[in-house]
Amino acid sequence: MSEEDAGLGAWPVVVRVPVEPVEAAMEADAAAAAARYSALAVRGPLFGVAAQDRGQDAGRPWWVVVEVTHGCPQQARDALNSLLWFRAKDEAKSRQERRVLLAAVARLEKEEVDELTVLGTRYRVVRAEEYAAVDEHGGIETPRPTDPEPLTPDWSPGAGARSPRVDDDLVLDPDAPLSPLQAAERVALRPLAYSGPTFPPAVLADSARAVKSHPDVLLMPAAFLIVERTGDGPWSPGSGLQATAHDARRTLDFALTWMEPRTRGLIPHDADRTIDARHPPAGTTEAAAAQLKEYAQAADRLRADRCNEVEAHGIAYRIARSRRLLRWGRRTGTLAPLRHQHPRPCSASPAPRRGRHRLLRRALG
Repeated sequence: MSEEDAGLGAWPVVVRVPVEPVEAAMEADAAAAAARYSALAVRGPLFGVAAQDRGQDAGRPWWVVVEVTHGCPQQARDALNSLLWFRAKDEAKSRQERRVLLAAVARLEKEEVDELTVLGTRYRVVRAEEYAAVDEHGGIETPRPTDPEPLTPDWSPGAGARSPRVDDDLVLDPDAPLSPLQAAERVALRPLAYSGPTFPPAVLADSARAVKSHPDVLLMPAAFLIVERTGDGPWSPGSGLQATAHDARRTLDFALTWMEPRTRGLIPHDADRTIDARHPPAGTTEAAAAQLKEYAQAADRLRADRCNEVEAHGIAYRIARSRRLLRWGRRTGTLAPLRHQHPRPCSASPAPRRGRHRLLRRALG
């Protein structure tokens, strides 16, 4: 790969050789995964919001305030709308500060704003590319042994509210030291662009343009989701992203024991919330009980020894390891980061703008 292909390879990537036991184990896991999962599958864009203090014009630090997990830019704007509204409601130190925050909320309700500055903080809607590693048979990478896991898995109701959030307190630092394999992945993905006849010309043009306007990339922490398939069909997403593999397993446990039985009519929709595949309602028919038992057994296998794949009723469910990258630009003639990429012109926002706090905004104002 030439320096031009690598996206101005003269830009330094700081490599830190792992010396601590945990770092060395993580690098060994990464090497084993690279050998087994030798190809990448790109799923598509995700959107969130990053923030920067206005005085930090050198480009650092940016940090994530709305997780980069949303399917379209408008969903990220709506999340920023709520973030600013609750800040006006709960954190404003004066009436004037509250009015400034509510003015930004009102603007987000009326315009497709990708960047705005409020009380000295710059907010920007950012675009990431989601991808996953796959093996020669199309199998998607599962969690690695050194991925974060709770010491004691919590399967209790409401555990999700106590779990870490995706991108929580994440600082975006393109100059942070990387392990050798992380550095290799980052450099290899600099020229990543869409190709092939399945993409509309406008999407291909936007993708090629982004490689030139934002030629560096920043690798975000791994996240986890449920994927599923029937028979030998393709894998398809079955959930949103979760911060840990355990959170994805707990989501799948709930889907198998609570949601799927209701969706398939095995448990009435108006049944008590405590009724699930493990605790069928009174009067369940023998045929329904057998189907519920299969769901419960699959969920029980999921809880045993950090299991990452189960099957029920002909559908295979897998906990998959997802990766994301942000494209990053640099100021001409310097090494100072410019900004991460906006939503592209072809990034559609099927979700309408929502004035979700309009009445309460009037009351606060």
